[in-house]
Amino acid sequence: MDKIFHSDHAYEKWNRKNRDRGIDFEEEREESYLKGLKGRIQNNLSGFLRLMLTACLVMVQFGIVLFLSFLLQSSTVYFYLVFDICSVVAIVILVNKNQSPSFRIAWISIVLLLPVSGFVLYYLWGREGGKKKELDQYIMRQISYGQKFLRQDEEVYEEYLEEHPVAGRMVKYMVNEGFPLTEGNRVKYYPMGEDAFEDIFLALERAQEFIFIDFFIVAEGAIWDKIHDILKRKIEQGVEVKFLYDDFGAAIRTCKFFKQILQDEGIEVRVFNPVHKYAGELYMNYRSHQKILVVDGEVGFTGGFNLADEYANLIERFGRWKDTGVRLVGEAVWNLTVVFLQMWEASAEDRGHIDYLKYKKIPAVHGDTYCQVISDGPANNPNNPIESIYNQMITFSDEYLYITTPYLIIEDYMKQSLIEASHRGVDVRIVTPNIPDKKYAKLLTNYNYGTLLREGIRIYEYTPGFIHAKQILTENAAIVGTINMDYRSFYLHYENGVWMSGRGIQDAIREDFISLFETGKEISYEEWLNRPKRWKAVQPILNLFSTLF
Repeated sequence: MDKIFHSDHAYEKWNRKNRDRGIDFEEEREESYLKGLKGRIQNNLSGFLRLMLTACLVMVQFGIVLFLSFLLQSSTVYFYLVFDICSVVAIVILVNKNQSPSFRIAWISIVLLLPVSGFVLYYLWGREGGKKKELDQYIMRQISYGQKFLRQDEEVYEEYLEEHPVAGRMVKYMVNEGFPLTEGNRVKYYPMGEDAFEDIFLALERAQEFIFIDFFIVAEGAIWDKIHDILKRKIEQGVEVKFLYDDFGAAIRTCKFFKQILQDEGIEVRVFNPVHKYAGELYMNYRSHQKILVVDGEVGFTGGFNLADEYANLIERFGRWKDTGVRLVGEAVWNLTVVFLQMWEASAEDRGHIDYLKYKKIPAVHGDTYCQVISDGPANNPNNPIESIYNQMITFSDEYLYITTPYLIIEDYMKQSLIEASHRGVDVRIVTPNIPDKKYAKLLTNYNYGTLLREGIRIYEYTPGFIHAKQILTENAAIVGTINMDYRSFYLHYENGVWMSGRGIQDAIREDFISLFETGKEISYEEWLNRPKRWKAVQPILNLFSTLF
């Protein structure tokens, strides 16, 4: 990412002119917006068929490659020899690539197992270049343009570095990666998704100028009905609404003409990466996993929750669903707005730019939290700042390190960082689901327990159901956002989160962690050793190809 621009007098003068609309978002709600809502699951057959058709097209490609390889192998040894040489070349290239070790090992294994077709599959789907490279370059141009509207207040930056020398190391890295440090934010933590939706509905009802929404999963149900109703009323009142969602995340649980209906109602809609569009390049594998909601540039929300009824426990899927999130009021809201606008432009068919500063409204608030809004995605590869930020959180922890993640599928170097933290006396604890949403993810997550448990790291499982929360906390700072501790979040998905430093927000998150430790089930190393034999047989194989799931 481009390095951020620093503040100057003219910019600050313009900024002060836009600090005249301070809304008190701490005002109590008169009643619950969720009261009386009845959740439902609504599946879309046409969306399911579209995904299945795309999957079939991929499998057909795979089948053709396998068939041709066997055909060539039986016809003549010369073709086989040529492909064998190409496979050796592919392995040499993979060994020397600046990419994740797990990614390289997975593809090397495929090339070795399938000497002819493995090379062809790698050429089609594993290598960089072609349409994927063009798309990544386009997305990076849109992101780079948005970076021009982020400014770092040097006084705030220097003051924080002086007062917080340890956390300041992370801050310095994030600033250099294009994520400005802001001060004086008011941040509210939501230990459950239903708590967040109450305040989201309140903020939407108060919207006067614009509403920005970006979610991975959108599902028609009680939550969507309520939001949709508010958006239609706001459109009638002249409020601008931009709605961005990921195609894969919404395909099955929204109706066939979902986008068209919203557009006809006056809502601006964009869909990130239609799944059928780049099946031949497997670019369909790259999703926008971000969750952002901004109202009038004055209040912003993010976290693990999506726009679906299970996230507010209006329906039951995998037991009680625990998710977390935060509400931002202050200068950090602008940084969250920029992330939205970057992805909005990256999803456009035209290549023009919108007026970013039209949406810059900073309320006059006085909070106690430093914030850095972070974002990342595969267009950045092999530079992955969010993965590095997570590793730095682990490395710089001194007293305690608490993590919640629905999937624990990490590289060896990050495992080693966790182990080293434990060995230097840090209280390292990780919370994962007891009831999984994906069985293979449960197997892989459980497989990663072993080394960590043996080296003194404590692992708990959330027994009431499925924990979807994505957060990490140390004595220095906390991150809440959309980021799972797995290969997908670090390499394949566009993600976002908020790095926060402040006693109030850190204490609120820690209190939630303590509750999880008290009510969750702690897994012992002996228990892990005695896991089912069928798990022991399958897990090493799944782990070999974990980067391809």
